[in-house]
Amino acid sequence: MAAAEASEDLLRTLAPQVLGALVRRYGNFDTAEDAVQEALLAAVTQWPVEGVPNDPRGWLITVAARRLTDLLRSEQARRRRENTIAQWALPGRWMAPPADYPTTASDDTLILLFMCCHPSLTPASQIALTLRAVGGLTTTEIARAFMVPEATMTRRISRAKRSIRAGGVPFGMPVDHDERLGAVLHTLYLIFNEGYASTSGPDLFRPELSAEAMRLARMVHRLLPGDGEVAGLLALMLLTDARRPARIGPDGALIPMAEQDRSRWDAAAIDEGVALISAALPRGRPGPYQLQAAIAAVHDEAPTAADTDWPQIKALYEVLLRLAPNPMVRLNHAVAVGMADGPPAGLALLDGLASDEHVSNDHRLFAVRAHLLEMAGEREAARTTYAEAARRATSLPQQRYLNARAARLSVR
Repeated sequence: MAAAEASEDLLRTLAPQVLGALVRRYGNFDTAEDAVQEALLAAVTQWPVEGVPNDPRGWLITVAARRLTDLLRSEQARRRRENTIAQWALPGRWMAPPADYPTTASDDTLILLFMCCHPSLTPASQIALTLRAVGGLTTTEIARAFMVPEATMTRRISRAKRSIRAGGVPFGMPVDHDERLGAVLHTLYLIFNEGYASTSGPDLFRPELSAEAMRLARMVHRLLPGDGEVAGLLALMLLTDARRPARIGPDGALIPMAEQDRSRWDAAAIDEGVALISAALPRGRPGPYQLQAAIAAVHDEAPTAADTDWPQIKALYEVLLRLAPNPMVRLNHAVAVGMADGPPAGLALLDGLASDEHVSNDHRLFAVRAHLLEMAGEREAARTTYAEAARRATSLPQQRYLNARAARLSVR
């Protein structure tokens, strides 16, 4: 069993490297991906019998290249190739890299990740293509994770590939890689969040998504170890995911952070996250991911909920607000203010968010208001607001939790 899991991990790591190598050489994303999938299938079939080759990456590239050649020789693939070559021939659309271009498997993986996060794609398409091409998830797995029909996800991924092909996106580190890195990190952030706190469906979290986001974030951090925001995002994921073991009770009910058994938090993940953010912060002006990681570290290092340094969290959110004044940051800032300065101060900030169309109908706004009202002793107002939050929530565990809070306040 351990050998099979190790082989699976190896294939997941090598898949984007092999795809990158083929796309670099042949330029045809669609057909190269088909060839890589067949090479992976061959590995799953042959390696348990024949043993893992000395150079597994080279083996996969050889098998995939042979299959790609077969595909390109077929009549249908030939027509696709001719159309693609016609696009490549346009000035400025594509140019093969020079023979002495220095590349490594890691370079190809990072370039592939940048390609999947091309700015011409929608965030939904960036996420889908990243999970498919770099994460190695099947279309079925991605569709299941985001609770959409497989046909819908297939079309989404196909459109993303067509957009990349039509745009003549070259396989190489983009000249705007610093700007593109923001899209890469945002994509990984969205994947992690959907895994850690599912926005819909019967499950509170989908660990396969958050684990994949952390795996890819680790990869980017290894490739760009000096980037503070990359380190900040990985630290944020580690510090947040460390609490996952304590987030649900034996009956499957959601447990808020203040009530969690902190002995169940993952101490190793917390130590790693704290070390990452502690090393990143002194390097220069911190970015949004570093500040969020610092906030998560303050939470995780508090031995009990009562020991949480809310004034420090409030101060960190005020710095974050200057960099990223989005509604969710404002909402979390209101929580910190309510905890540090008292519920009325937090409720006053929520009044300003009620007219923001991006958050005015979000269940989280109502849940925060209900919590602060409960802290202020306004039981009936808190009860009705918890119930309203539950009505607006799309996640079943969130609905059950909010309804339970409302029911508890009904008892005198």
